[in-house]
Amino acid sequence: MSTEQPTTKKYEFKAEVKQLLDILVHSLYTSREIFLRELISNSSDALDKLRFESTKGTDILDNGIPLEIKIDFDEKKKLITISDTGIGMTKDELITNIGTIAKSGSADFLKQLKESKADVNNIIGKFGVGFYSVFMVAEEVVIKTKSFKKEEPAVEWKSNGLGDYEIVELDDKLQRGTTIDIHLKEDTKDFAEKYRLETVIKKHSNFISFPIYLGSEKINTVAALWREPKSSVKKEQYNEFYKFLSYDSEEPADVIHISVDAPIQFNALMFIPKKSYDFFGYNREDYGLDLYVRRVLIQHKNKDLLPEYLGFVKGVVDSEDLPLNISRETLQENIIFTKIAQNITGQILSYLLKKAKDEPEKYAEFWKEHGRYFKLGYSDFTNMEKFQQLLRFNSSFNDKAESLTSFDDYVTRFKEGQKEIYYAFGSSKDAISQDPHLEIFKNKGLEVFYLYDPLDEFVLSSIRKYKDYELKSVDSIDLKNLDSFKDIDEKKDKPEELSKDDSKHFDSLLSKIKDILGDRVTEVNESKRLSGSPAVLVNPDDSMSSTMQKIMRMTNKEVGVQKKIFEVNKDHKLIRNLLKVYKANSKDDYITNVVEELFESALLLDGSLTDPHRLVSRLNKMLEQSSDWYTEIKKLN
Repeated sequence: MSTEQPTTKKYEFKAEVKQLLDILVHSLYTSREIFLRELISNSSDALDKLRFESTKGTDILDNGIPLEIKIDFDEKKKLITISDTGIGMTKDELITNIGTIAKSGSADFLKQLKESKADVNNIIGKFGVGFYSVFMVAEEVVIKTKSFKKEEPAVEWKSNGLGDYEIVELDDKLQRGTTIDIHLKEDTKDFAEKYRLETVIKKHSNFISFPIYLGSEKINTVAALWREPKSSVKKEQYNEFYKFLSYDSEEPADVIHISVDAPIQFNALMFIPKKSYDFFGYNREDYGLDLYVRRVLIQHKNKDLLPEYLGFVKGVVDSEDLPLNISRETLQENIIFTKIAQNITGQILSYLLKKAKDEPEKYAEFWKEHGRYFKLGYSDFTNMEKFQQLLRFNSSFNDKAESLTSFDDYVTRFKEGQKEIYYAFGSSKDAISQDPHLEIFKNKGLEVFYLYDPLDEFVLSSIRKYKDYELKSVDSIDLKNLDSFKDIDEKKDKPEELSKDDSKHFDSLLSKIKDILGDRVTEVNESKRLSGSPAVLVNPDDSMSSTMQKIMRMTNKEVGVQKKIFEVNKDHKLIRNLLKVYKANSKDDYITNVVEELFESALLLDGSLTDPHRLVSRLNKMLEQSSDWYTEIKKLN
């Protein structure tokens, strides 16, 4: 046996590596744990390469040993040891791989780091510098590696990251693979604790395909189900994985398992929870899919993979085509990432469309839980057709307030010649049903969507059309568009027509009402829409709908005074009696009191009455007078 001591040779790091190491060693970096992710990823890559060589039939050193990653630790010595049984490195490979930054652009890396002042975590690895992150926690690193090539000697690499490194060939009979000893700094010694290591491994590397042992315990026990064929995964496995991922105690309502090979390759496993956890909108920012690249977690809850309105979806996406450790900034510009995001959104919407068609009752359960979140998609113009098909609202044709109607259902019940879809907003089904604007729609048997959520108004006013059909609020319709629809009960008793004399006086009464209301209204007209109410306020053409005005006020937005048209129903008994009073004495105070009461009552129904005190005071006075008249008529005195 030779007694000659192995020769140690010193090498200088390349200039760009020195700059990088200086940045890392002196970094105030707050998420130093990334070093462990990088080193485990390197080990996994080395094992993958060995497996590839094995499938080619290459003669491999130590061919029978298992493919695995081991992590040992010693708190007292402040030491972490990471070893793998992968492909290993030769001396030349060690110099090439560790002594220089990968050819993908060392200068560009340093330039971006300086110019953007970016968090190191966002760009490390992008330029092949993942290994160097170890110097954020280490005061010295020792690598021992043995190539899978039998004739190559074992090699040791050692550096403190301050400018140079040593390499020595070893006589020791090392097992194939690579071992890295990390001697921790004083302020990073907590990484040698079992709990800290386990937490970091499970966070970033839990789904590496090779077993990872921490001491003697296998850490990555949960399978990467998204990589498995759907036909081989049982429901219980999906449920277990979902609970692991979401911390939900219930099983998911839906599982969406996607494997795409072309034109881009990615796998995704997504879940729709049974219950919504977006309580009062406070949880809205807590969404996103976990992004993996080759089973390594790149970003937890990535918000760019899904639009916000699908934020209720939980899950993971894994791609082979994205570069490992791609930065957040580059993700948004990466065409592969963009295509993956578009594909995922389309697949989820297609899944929901199929569910709505094949299982309408279950889709109704989904809508009850997640519909309010989903409606935020009113600005997703790329997927507008699918989005609109998935919308659900209550309708005047539904018996119950919780029943749901789609646009397609509504369209099937169109009257002949109908080209508009109508909607009304209110606090409840009963409240909307008593809205004076609804009277003409009831008489003509026209269906109206009932909206109870303030967000619904934004949705419908934003999308404006469904296919070729305009969406119209009942308080903003053009009555000419309803003329062609006959009343459904034409035999209903109608009030006696006004005489010519009464008609002239009625026109004068309208002028009187306009004088009383002044510039609080734009016009006073005879109503063609009312049948059961004496008066109503109507929006002029192209003005903001009453419902939108209500919503704006609810959100403390200043919308100003919106003047409207005051319509009067000449067939209502109150108006007929008012006409009699007017004919007898056009200056009677009773006319002014009634007009003011009708106007403020209309404002109240419209949601525009800011101060009800005058209305209540006047109403009490009129009730007092009417009680006198009543007792006099009944001779109760």
